[in-house]
Amino acid sequence: MDNKRRFALVGTGNRGTTMWGRELLAGWRSFVDLVAIADTNSLRAERARTMIASNAPIYGDVDRMLAETRPDLVIVCTPDDTHDDIVVRSLESGADVITEKPMATTVEKIRRILDAERRTGRRVDVSFNYRFAPTAARIKEMLLAGEIGRVTSVDFHWYLDTEHGADYFRRWHAYTERSGSLFVHKATHHFDLLNWYLDSAPVTVSAFAGLQMYGRKGPFRGLRCKLCPHKERCDFYLDLEADPFLDALYEQPSEIDGYFRDGCVFREDIDTPDTMVANIRYRNNVHVSYSLNTFQPIEGHHIAFNGTEGRIELRQYEDQPWETAPEDTILLVRNFPKGKPAVERITVPHFPGGHYGGDDRLRNTIFKPGMTDPLGQRASARAGALSVLCGIAALQSSLSGKVVRLADLMPELFEGEGDALAGPAQSAAGGRR
Repeated sequence: MDNKRRFALVGTGNRGTTMWGRELLAGWRSFVDLVAIADTNSLRAERARTMIASNAPIYGDVDRMLAETRPDLVIVCTPDDTHDDIVVRSLESGADVITEKPMATTVEKIRRILDAERRTGRRVDVSFNYRFAPTAARIKEMLLAGEIGRVTSVDFHWYLDTEHGADYFRRWHAYTERSGSLFVHKATHHFDLLNWYLDSAPVTVSAFAGLQMYGRKGPFRGLRCKLCPHKERCDFYLDLEADPFLDALYEQPSEIDGYFRDGCVFREDIDTPDTMVANIRYRNNVHVSYSLNTFQPIEGHHIAFNGTEGRIELRQYEDQPWETAPEDTILLVRNFPKGKPAVERITVPHFPGGHYGGDDRLRNTIFKPGMTDPLGQRASARAGALSVLCGIAALQSSLSGKVVRLADLMPELFEGEGDALAGPAQSAAGGRR
């Protein structure tokens, strides 16, 4: 195929090597051609290239890579705080960009990306694959069909188990300067789902957050699991050698950049919260109660939409110490059935691939010619900006004890959005306790 998209992969960690490297070439090779790999760690890049099964040249400098290979598309999978520089330079080179979430970590970084997109006329896609999960799509269809009337509130609670949740505290994600905190890095997925489900923008946020398990809350600590004298009694000990994939990508490459994949989850300088709750008010006057917990015996989420004519509820299990069916069950309960069933149970089977098939559907939408997007699942830079801004507001509120108004953080993102943005809640500058 002569019209393959020539793409460059920047960042060869787990996500870059698998989702946007090995898997992308394995399933979409008819539509894409990997022309360059860039990473500051040359050994990690070499090992990732072998795993991807590519012979693309490796670069340690993004500008040189852009100048010499002239990709049509750049896929950014680097640490969160570096996204904006790479996205902007890629756009300015004439390439479109797919960036892993979150799109950025600060208001100024968001501004840089949105400005560069406007100036260059290129496109930024944000990898919000949860939108593409079959169950999420079915819920969106039900909301669009008005199954529960006008949505008035949402209960949304996300649970990370002691394997997945702890992993954020072993890595650079544990530092707010790098990740923006988990209110930005992880919850950007969840805030984006809310924005997409509700087809509205968040207006105000109030939040609480703190360290309850990790960091300085730990009973002992070391530098990293491999060298830790407490490994025999630590519930969070990670044996990196037991995972050949992670060991190859991170252990020997750590000699180049000093980045250990098995950092101690109890490091005293960890500053991102592990337990978070937030209340969010939307422009369309929907009220949301949200929480994120990172050390549970279960993995998954619970979401319920409360409407004027009923309720849609989902409890999705992703990992738990008991058997569950290979499907999700959405519960639709009507206030006033009027000849319809008072309760309907809608079953959505799990599909192969990451996020129950969501990863594949995302890649299909972006790369396969002629794909339509009736549910608006493909996420723009504005969608990326709104989800990050919601996380920034939540972190600020948790630190200040005040309600934060998003339009005060970034007025230009809300220009022309109407008087609903000026609702009754006080801003961070003059907020109430």
